[in-house]
Amino acid sequence: MVAIFSSQPFYSQYISLLSSTAIHPAINNYRFMPYFKDAIGAIDGSHIPTAPPHHEHTAYQNCKGFLSQNCLFACDFGMQFTYTLTGWEGSATDTHVFQDACVLSLVIPQGKYLLGDAGFPASSPNLLVLYCSTHYHLAEWRQASLR
Repeated sequence: MVAIFSSQPFYSQYISLLSSTAIHPAINNYRFMPYFKDAIGAIDGSHIPTAPPHHEHTAYQNCKGFLSQNCLFACDFGMQFTYTLTGWEGSATDTHVFQDACVLSLVIPQGKYLLGDAGFPASSPNLLVLYCSTHYHLAEWRQASLR
């Protein structure tokens, strides 16, 4: 499965590189534009089950206890893949995989950023991440439970 994401023809056919000029229609509206006008997509790691040789089981065991590869995927707001990096051991953190991607081939245009979760480095100028231990949308959930 991992080989499919990183090889031809999948990569050249289904991966479109990040664009610095286009604003996706999902963001180009009155609700989101003021807040996400420079966002070009979202990024996250995904654990894909794998079967490495026995002597590598420790490195590929993730925090949930199964053997996996940590793969990094980015997509735009139209749910089109814009970047993939596959092959990292399941024990590797999203931060470590992201830093390697930035060194290898991930280019985020100047002045633009990707949305990420709390597993990514908050110090990166190319990412907008959630604050750790902040409970978002609690007011909305309380109002929904009262209805």
